[in-house]
Amino acid sequence: MDIRDTIEQLRKTLTEHNYQYYVLARPSISDYEFDKLLEELIALEKAHPEYADPDSPSQKVGGAVNKQFETFAHQYPMLSLGNTYSEDDLKEFDERVYKQLGHRDYEYVCELKFDGLSISLLYENGKLLRAVTRGDGVKGDVVTDNVKTIKALKTQLKGDYPEYLEVRGEIFMHRPAFEKINMDREEAGEDLYANPRNLASGILKQQDSAEVAKKPLDIFLYQLIENKGLVKTHFESLSSLKQWGLPVSDASRKCSSIEEVFHFINQWDEQRKQLSYDIDGVVIKINDYNQREELGFTAKSPRWAIAYKFKTEAALTRLNEITYQVGRTGAITPVANLEPVFLLGTTIKRASLHNANEIERLDVREGDYVFVEKGGEIIPKITGVDLTKRDPGLQMHVYIAACPDCQTALVRKPGEAQHYCPNELGCPTQVTGKIQHFIHRKAMDINGMGDETVEMLYKNGLIRNMADLYDLKYEEVLSLDRMADKSAQNLIDGIKASTAIPYARVLFALGIRYVGETVAKKLASAFKTIEQLMAATYDELLKVDEIGDRIALSITEYFSDERHIEQIQRLKEAGLQFENTEKEKEKVSDVLNGKIVVISGVFSKFSRDEIKELVEVNGGKNAGSISSKTHYVVAGENMGPAKLEKARQLNIPILSEDEFLAMISI
Repeated sequence: MDIRDTIEQLRKTLTEHNYQYYVLARPSISDYEFDKLLEELIALEKAHPEYADPDSPSQKVGGAVNKQFETFAHQYPMLSLGNTYSEDDLKEFDERVYKQLGHRDYEYVCELKFDGLSISLLYENGKLLRAVTRGDGVKGDVVTDNVKTIKALKTQLKGDYPEYLEVRGEIFMHRPAFEKINMDREEAGEDLYANPRNLASGILKQQDSAEVAKKPLDIFLYQLIENKGLVKTHFESLSSLKQWGLPVSDASRKCSSIEEVFHFINQWDEQRKQLSYDIDGVVIKINDYNQREELGFTAKSPRWAIAYKFKTEAALTRLNEITYQVGRTGAITPVANLEPVFLLGTTIKRASLHNANEIERLDVREGDYVFVEKGGEIIPKITGVDLTKRDPGLQMHVYIAACPDCQTALVRKPGEAQHYCPNELGCPTQVTGKIQHFIHRKAMDINGMGDETVEMLYKNGLIRNMADLYDLKYEEVLSLDRMADKSAQNLIDGIKASTAIPYARVLFALGIRYVGETVAKKLASAFKTIEQLMAATYDELLKVDEIGDRIALSITEYFSDERHIEQIQRLKEAGLQFENTEKEKEKVSDVLNGKIVVISGVFSKFSRDEIKELVEVNGGKNAGSISSKTHYVVAGENMGPAKLEKARQLNIPILSEDEFLAMISI
């Protein structure tokens, strides 16, 4: 194989791994192996610039930092489409087209309505010149450096492309990748993102394109801005976009009647559940450009297109008050307190408003009547405001400036949507939240103590941080309300027993931001003592598998605070384990390399912990819950029916204990 073939093969391999990682959220190789392949490609491209390719995976790493996004006026406004949920409205739309054209010799093109962010791309001489967000429809933000990092997008066109090209599309995130990000945040004790669209929006507006490059964004192009007679129909334009190397969805169809349009809508209303990304409807457009010109525009939207939105059960209710919650990491979450309303089998009283951006986007105000839906038919969310019911006297909501618990001024880091209370060691909710995390079953597992006990100890002034737990006296605990002799002794005994908890779980229990169970295990394996970890530099942390910039920075910031060092010293003096005494598990095979396994039920030949260890020594990873990225479920006796049903719905292979052991050759 010559150098050029080697480079092309590396590009192909890395592109496939990017797809596995970003779209399917099922990486088939480790981050370390991927980085090594990327380093090899970069070295070969540097030595052989004659084989340069702007769309090589090596060129998708970003690096530009924008302190402030420039705005740019669209040559042609990015208009919104008229929306409808009604087939009768579509029939009326079809009648208007018929009457204005004077005949029925026209075709529609039906396309999926992607739930993402509209973007306009300008190419000059085949090279991506500028990427601009929708903004207010007249002008938007220039986010070119960030958009260039999207793995699926060609920054250099191929074939017989025009000298100047404007094309529009949608940037989005695949659900498996979104779920992985949320799972990692949940493990690290972080608030979860509301949905893929909001997360994609936040990512696109980050200032450092190198950080954007690490995030799993994708794009579909669906509209050529045609003004030079390149093509005569929309369907032809989609074909041209594909020929020029641009990503276009295959789910488009020409329809010669409104009945065929209804068939397409009904088909995708059912099939959308099988897609890896979210759609919220179908866009119907006149195919012929001359007919579009004849139909024209209204002030807000084209007369030759309409969007049909899929129905989601929703309810209308009054928003009585917006209050704020403080998480254990200091994250502030605004909450909509609603007039109780019945929706899909449950009464909804509250819904998260997520962050200041979401409140601003919805322009939601206390006293408004709001539409409430259940995201994924589970989580209640506010999707809009009924402006026809708005009292003219309602004031715009002003986001709080200080923590509701300790009155400390809130901070908001560049590129983040969330506000935070920085008073982590003095804010009551954060203090009790961190201690509650510390005693959790997966952390220090302190028997005899629950969340209510932590709050009672705090309110009575007996604890102010996790180290204070180990100074508690039996007599102090016994003096508390509703605390009997046995309960007090169980609590003291549980605290004492927790000193035997292994180092990795102690690291997790400390509550360092972004350090979940898995990351804590990686750190304990790489840095055998807490002293080694505290002394580790940012660059040394980055060398550890699965440790990225965000985690490395969080760890170095944590250990730069003398109060944390003092607390760890007290915990050491109390006898907690801050050294890795476990022997390294020797890898037996790669049978489960890259596979995610969920263990559930009771087993006869091995304990659950022993089966989990067998997963790890055979190259696999354990997960606590079933999701679309689970590869196998190992099911014992008394496996929960809900887990079993979910595995079947997702078509995940369910293995018995014997089948699992046979797979790993035991």
